[in-house]
Amino acid sequence: MAYNSDYPAAAVPLIAGSGNKANASAAATLTPTALTTAFITGFEVSGSGATAGLPVTVTVAGLLGGTQSYTYTFAVGALVPNQALAVTYFPALPASAVNTAIVVTCPASGAGGTNNTVVAHGYYA
Repeated sequence: MAYNSDYPAAAVPLIAGSGNKANASAAATLTPTALTTAFITGFEVSGSGATAGLPVTVTVAGLLGGTQSYTYTFAVGALVPNQALAVTYFPALPASAVNTAIVVTCPASGAGGTNNTVVAHGYYA
């Protein structure tokens, strides 16, 4: 049975997650091997609110062309789910140089925040 991959030939898939962070910055890092370039195909940010909901700036750093920024808002109330932020890149975006990691970071939610997670996916080639 043949397998059709969405990745370019010789690409190795990467998936990174921050784990759950309570009122702390959450980051997912796509790290290539030496002599390869990382590419990001997308990321998701999710979690729940904080005592006082607030907008923060999610960043994607290490990209060719510089850091990209997205606004993400934490809901009011620690048990209230946030509207997830899901971004897909097609074509995939490359890192700024060979052997350079791509890092997706979401700042802390603020007082009362219990859940903040980031997942990034891509590949290196």
